[in-house]
Amino acid sequence: MTTTNHKIKTTGSNAVLMSLIEEGIETIFGYPGGAIMPIYDSLMNYQGKLKHILTRHEQGAIHAAQGYARATGKVGVCMATSGPGATNLITGIADAMIDSTPLVAITGQVASPLLGTDAFQETDVVGISMPITKWNYLITKTEEIPMIIAKAFYIAKTGRPGPVLIDIAKDAQFGELEFEYKKCTSIRSYLPVPKLNEAKVKEAADIINQAKKPYVLFGQGVVLGNAEKEFREFIEKSGIPAAWTILGLGALPTDHPLNMGMLGMHGNYGTNIKTNECDVLIAIGMRFDDRVTGDLKRYAKQAKIIHFEIDPAEMNKNIIPDVAVLGNIKEALPILTKHIQKRTFESWISEFKKNYQQEYETVIKNDLYPEKEGLTMGEVMRMINESTNGNAIIVTDVGQHQMIASRYAKLNNSRSFITSGGLGTMGFGLPCAMGAQVGSPDKQVIAIIGDGGFQMTIQELGTINQSEIPVKIVLLNNKYLGMVRQWQEMFFDKRYSETYLMNPDFIKVAEGFGIPGKKVLERPELESAVKTMLAAKGPYLLEVSIEKEDNVFPMVPTGASVSEVILSKEKK
Repeated sequence: MTTTNHKIKTTGSNAVLMSLIEEGIETIFGYPGGAIMPIYDSLMNYQGKLKHILTRHEQGAIHAAQGYARATGKVGVCMATSGPGATNLITGIADAMIDSTPLVAITGQVASPLLGTDAFQETDVVGISMPITKWNYLITKTEEIPMIIAKAFYIAKTGRPGPVLIDIAKDAQFGELEFEYKKCTSIRSYLPVPKLNEAKVKEAADIINQAKKPYVLFGQGVVLGNAEKEFREFIEKSGIPAAWTILGLGALPTDHPLNMGMLGMHGNYGTNIKTNECDVLIAIGMRFDDRVTGDLKRYAKQAKIIHFEIDPAEMNKNIIPDVAVLGNIKEALPILTKHIQKRTFESWISEFKKNYQQEYETVIKNDLYPEKEGLTMGEVMRMINESTNGNAIIVTDVGQHQMIASRYAKLNNSRSFITSGGLGTMGFGLPCAMGAQVGSPDKQVIAIIGDGGFQMTIQELGTINQSEIPVKIVLLNNKYLGMVRQWQEMFFDKRYSETYLMNPDFIKVAEGFGIPGKKVLERPELESAVKTMLAAKGPYLLEVSIEKEDNVFPMVPTGASVSEVILSKEKK
């Protein structure tokens, strides 16, 4: 469909920005440089139509674009120059690829006559990024710009979403063209959504109707498919207990009576062990990641497995299902719900509740209501829950705090928990929270970050200040690389090799960037400090000093079965 009424003669750099406007883009995150300077110069022509957020590092730009996309469901956009600017995007691109985040990254490139000459700041970013993008393309001709950008957006947001990179030679930015924009609606040989086989859905329903101990595992596919309503209707009619992967958190309210909790290495006790006790396992929009399955040779061998998935590459990859249903989950679930019987599984669910009570007495009570002197990560999350009533967007970095936040966050809404799942990227939290806040200005965005990851992208405090982004930062400081230290404690005889951190005065650092903050050392200060942070009109840093050996349990050790989950250090 043509969205411009007539052709307009303009430059390639203008055409890039006009194309973004045609795609409904309002915000770009980026960092300028020589090879992309023509586009940045043209930005001056579109003030009021395009908002640009100047990050302090290109990694900050792409993580912010990820946060924007994850919070809004829209395509995130970032820009960088050639060479080191482009390569600084690579970590974020890889993160977006494995976590299915729709992004369009635009990089400048040296002029086309210089390609392959090792010119100043020339890097083959198309070659480098090929394994970690859904698609990428080098534009050397000005007239290609509208068509390639339209194609990029279509690929990024359709089917299983993901990142696309467009590299634009500098001479193509300077050149002229007759601009006409046509949105891309199809590409030959690209079939983003497999045709749903309704007979397979009916076959799945027949198995579910015969089940005595069925169990649903749901992931981010429910969110990406905008199928939260359809999923909830299926769950409530079926009466089946359900558990989520870390990226599925929020697709079903955490206090829903059929929500049994979190799967995986640091998931809930019952949700893990019941995987090897159910008779039918229904996987919806999840990919059987190794952190969820543990030892595949001992995973759900007693169960019939049904897998609903949009990406054919994920089907039969780790687990061979008895019934494989390829297609759009939003289309498949209503059909499944129609064919299943309305049932309850009180006895089966009571087993989960017994497991939860065991976990509560051993782990949860001590995390949330500690009797020991030192502060815990869990009680900080409890205070945040009590103050936000489950309506905030929680963004995390990677480490112990990430696992604690995912275990204890109380959430009412979808797209309200954002973390780096598959790649586990330290430094993700702060810039991602910026992007989420820009995309959701009417919501409270809280970044939960450890002292290690915070220092990887701490310079983005400058972006937060300059762009007046009112994100709230909770820094859980134990002066260690906590997750690595926990493994060293448990599996390497407490040989704490290179995990101690001599940290700066974070409050003074934040104040240097114009951001107020407070450091909490004692329990009586915590509640009022959390309320003060949330009441702040602008950005705020709350640093909480956490005891060193505040470990995360339960835990499924690497290579173990999910049935071998550890509840405490004493119960290995």
